[in-house]
Amino acid sequence: MPDKKDVLIIGGGPIGLACGLACLENRLSFTVIEKGVLVNSIYNYPRNMRFFSTSDKLEIGGIPFISAQPKPNRDEALAYYGRIGEKLKSNLALYESVQSIQGADQDFRVITDKKVHFGRKVILATGFYDLPKMLEVPGELSSKVRHYFSEGHPYAFKNTIVVGASNSAVDAALEIYRKGGNVTMVVRGDSIGERVKYWVKPDIENRIAEGSINAYFNSQITAINPDHVTIKTPEGEKILENDFVLALTGYRPNLSFLKENGIAIQEEEFQKPKYNPETMESNRPGLYLAGVICGGLQTHLWFIENSRVHATQIIEDIRTKR
Repeated sequence: MPDKKDVLIIGGGPIGLACGLACLENRLSFTVIEKGVLVNSIYNYPRNMRFFSTSDKLEIGGIPFISAQPKPNRDEALAYYGRIGEKLKSNLALYESVQSIQGADQDFRVITDKKVHFGRKVILATGFYDLPKMLEVPGELSSKVRHYFSEGHPYAFKNTIVVGASNSAVDAALEIYRKGGNVTMVVRGDSIGERVKYWVKPDIENRIAEGSINAYFNSQITAINPDHVTIKTPEGEKILENDFVLALTGYRPNLSFLKENGIAIQEEEFQKPKYNPETMESNRPGLYLAGVICGGLQTHLWFIENSRVHATQIIEDIRTKR
């Protein structure tokens, strides 16, 4: 007989780990399946990134998160969640990519690229950092275009266009500028995003005002070429010499995976998946949703501090139904 777990958790980010801790506390057998490293999305954040939330808001499972500053950075978060991983390590299946979720409530089979996992319940906590929103312009697939930013050093003394005006775009623009890069921001809207971290927003606005960072608002890239890009601005078309394009326009959850595995979409505009907000169970019995994926394309609705409660809701429902 195959080893059947009480719960299979797909996604090894903070919310997936919170679900694992809740299983551990309630003596439910479980496996956390993650396609990459532990807390893979945080690992891929920019190296100098600092969270908007304070450390207590990032805690899971009642385990204290102590940081040197009120708002922790990426490395502190990796260390914190790594300690939690130590508690769960015998239940982790890292570097396994889920292909499909087969079977039904009480008898699920989660097929990965390495093996088949058997479980009575399934929790999907897959986040949204895997699929960048594409510009959909000619040349976007060239090697000079990147959708993720790690650090500013590779762009020093080069002409880099940063597309977007969110936290990731602003952080990249400022770091590249301070590493000696020539930065131009291309922003679809008429200003820097309102959700940009409050201690960073004045910095980027001042750098733009003084001309240290160039910015084109109400503008968009229309074509990317090896040595230049074409942008459409309110003043007409412009051609800018260019070495790199950082298209930091946001990311989206893998909604196709949800649809392929029987989860209904109840709101077409924002592609919000169907689930019971009290239990987090989806329309597919025994399959639960947790974390940012619950918001569909509205990825700003859910984050660690307001979705860590999903773990408690889900495990309580599973215990009740047992």
